Amino acid sequence: MTPETAAQLAADLLQAEETKQQIDLISLRHPDMTLDDAYAIQKAQITQKLAAGREIIGWKIGLTSKVMQDALGIDTPDSGVLYDDMLFRSAETVPAGRFIQPRVEAEIAFVLKDTLPANATRADVLAATDYVAPSLEILDTRILRKDPATGQIRKIFDTVSDNAANAGIVLGAARHAPEDFDLRWTGAVVYADNRVVATGLGAAVLDDPVQSVVWLAERMHTYGQRLEAGHVVLSGSFIAPIECPPGTEIRAEFGAFGDVAISFA
Repeated sequence: MTPETAAQLAADLLQAEETKQQIDLISLRHPDMTLDDAYAIQKAQITQKLAAGREIIGWKIGLTSKVMQDALGIDTPDSGVLYDDMLFRSAETVPAGRFIQPRVEAEIAFVLKDTLPANATRADVLAATDYVAPSLEILDTRILRKDPATGQIRKIFDTVSDNAANAGIVLGAARHAPEDFDLRWTGAVVYADNRVVATGLGAAVLDDPVQSVVWLAERMHTYGQRLEAGHVVLSGSFIAPIECPPGTEIRAEFGAFGDVAISFA
């Protein structure tokens, strides 16, 4: 894929985000595309977002659970970018029409106080982490989930191109030193409209959310990027995505780790 093509596809995705009109599957238009091509499209979006005045506040890791990887026929996570306009306060209400088809996942967020090296170890991640916090990731898709003509569903190339389907982040108020909790056994009970719809533990995230951040540091080095001091890292969901039509209220109770909530107008 040429840089010009990647830049045009990035522009198409950003227009879809603006107009709330999804585009066709990129993997159908470009059946020979690779994961490198998908990240090139994502990187072209970064360039265009920064030029428009956005700031990067962190990164998200997706497809970390075995269930989600098997569903897409892959064996690797993916990653995307968090921008300043994606941040919501816990218990805030998302304005009507902000997203196309919002869904929510529960995750453990890492906030860094130091920049991570490309060859970061588990110990490096723990030492570089200022605090961990309960969080929700808001997903959205600027690409059709399924092609109406062929029935083909999104592939990882589509998801990565679409900024790993990232749309928002909600941080809970609680702050913890990472060594104060066994993050493999830290999880949540998630409610939609006061009804339990999902439960999960951090161990679903590559067996250890810290290891997920290790993976991200290495992946970013491959594409000339790095995790920097001050960045927020969403380490990956330990539940399946929850559909959030208008009027939905989401609350995730992490026990002693804290709570986090978001509503959709």
